[in-house]
Amino acid sequence: MRRPSALAALLLCLALLIGCGGSDKSTSETGGDGAAAAASESEPAPAPQVAVETSSPGFDATRVYEEASPGVVTIRSVFDAGAAEGSGFVLDKEGEIVTNAHVVTDESSGERKEAKNVYIEFPDRNVVPASIVGFDPFVDVALLKVAPHGLPLHPLELGDDHELRVGQPVAAIGSPFGEQQSLSVGVVSATDRSVKSLTRFEIAGAIQTDASINPGNSGGPLLDAGARVMGINQQIETNSGANDGVGFAVPISAIKRSIAQLRENGSAEYAYMGVSTQALYPQLARKLGLDTTYGGLLSEVVPGGPAEKAGLEGGDEELAFQAAKYRVGGDVILTVDGQKIVEENDLARTIAAHRPGEKVKLTVLHDNKRESVELTLGKRPDTPSSG
Repeated sequence: MRRPSALAALLLCLALLIGCGGSDKSTSETGGDGAAAAASESEPAPAPQVAVETSSPGFDATRVYEEASPGVVTIRSVFDAGAAEGSGFVLDKEGEIVTNAHVVTDESSGERKEAKNVYIEFPDRNVVPASIVGFDPFVDVALLKVAPHGLPLHPLELGDDHELRVGQPVAAIGSPFGEQQSLSVGVVSATDRSVKSLTRFEIAGAIQTDASINPGNSGGPLLDAGARVMGINQQIETNSGANDGVGFAVPISAIKRSIAQLRENGSAEYAYMGVSTQALYPQLARKLGLDTTYGGLLSEVVPGGPAEKAGLEGGDEELAFQAAKYRVGGDVILTVDGQKIVEENDLARTIAAHRPGEKVKLTVLHDNKRESVELTLGKRPDTPSSG
């Protein structure tokens, strides 16, 4: 099973986060041209098997499946050391396919490399080669391209993950354990989570769901009641290696930004402050004697980074409080361009909406006094010292 790379974290996680792209590095390349030839035979395709695991009143899982499944594909990647399988979906009639970057790349050699060959299997059994337009390790997204001629491409409609609400029913379609065109249904368990990327930065704004997501689901769509893509299924949190009802999807808003850059440049760039923060809350603020009940507590400022150049200061002492550890004594970021930093992911999400080189205006609590600071954002490095 292929796993996203480990992230730097301030608190130790007891659960293991596992990427959902199926992988078997002991196998060799199989069935590229042979599978394509089989797909061209005249006998009718067998009806897809649908596994509906849960349901919700008012949510028509059958209709969602019927509308979306023709646009969901299985992806087979061939590497020097073996092969991997995952899922994806059709983006447009020109032959663009979206999946997770970890489905079509591998870092077992210590350096992330693209697959030697990638094949796309469509629901009608056509199997065709695909090229990798580009991949984005920061949000675990890859953009693929197939020659569209002769293929009945069925693009999926993209939604808006900002419309999602906890408890809203969603559906996941993909190829868990190689079982193609499988459907599972659940609800949005939470929004605005942070999950592993393929770098040491986290993916902000991830969608948590109890819809079953397992190895092989990676890159497949997470759909709302209107069969619109709200995210792509990326990983599960588990202690056993199997689905425990805690799956995560990369939000479609992040995917849209990534795809636009991959299509233009073959790679993606992200803005960077060069800080590690911890969320401030009322009791901790009182403990520290701070004149605020919210903000991002700067635990670390990366030497030479944009934040240090702007004069921001990180913590210089450790504090154990309410069963957690904090690095305190540094500045507190209260707002970015007027937006309050309240929740754990607010700062990362706000900065991610900008591009390298852009300026942001911060309100900072320095020595318990509010100050205005202008900061020029840098370009996020591939292997940062901190976020």
